[in-house]
Amino acid sequence: QEVKIFRALILGELERGQSQFQALCFVTRLHRNEIIPSESMAKLRQKNPRTVRQAEEVRGLEHLSMDVAVNFSKGAQLSSHIHNVCAEAKEAIYTREEDVKFWLEKGVDGSMFEVLPQTSDLPDLQRCKLCADRWKPCICSYSLSIEWYPCMLKYCKSRDAAGKVSSYKCGIRSCQKGYTFDYYVPQKQLCLWDEET
Repeated sequence: QEVKIFRALILGELERGQSQFQALCFVTRLHRNEIIPSESMAKLRQKNPRTVRQAEEVRGLEHLSMDVAVNFSKGAQLSSHIHNVCAEAKEAIYTREEDVKFWLEKGVDGSMFEVLPQTSDLPDLQRCKLCADRWKPCICSYSLSIEWYPCMLKYCKSRDAAGKVSSYKCGIRSCQKGYTFDYYVPQKQLCLWDEET
């Protein structure tokens, strides 16, 4: 279904009344050519697998407004991986309305999605870091960075005896990318890290 899943586990602050950890899942559409095909990954052997790698290309920060909740028990028809990856985040799986439209056109059951309250619905809804009351709803922000992932294939050129040039797959180009997700929470208590940013 062209689905990309991010899972975040945030350690809780027990002295502030939080549980041991909080899990979040962000589900977005995976665009073609965003990551290299797994078949190509399997064919290309990595030299020095224990080396700590630096990304060759830093891709810009993507800011995503996650305005729809995904029902965990129905999420398997969107992606079979949601059941395993988001098991700890059953009540905190988020996606975007524009991605939902794409999946609905592909025949996914719309009953798994629930549009979350927006600023237009609740005029006094503000960002969690500006909200003084810990029990009020607000818009939470969570940022993460993927330091290294295979984003493109590398092609090398070779010349045959007749001097004809041809290209062949000879490696993987790596990228780094940052994301910031904004999403509704029913109380600021679920977004205490936003105070520190």
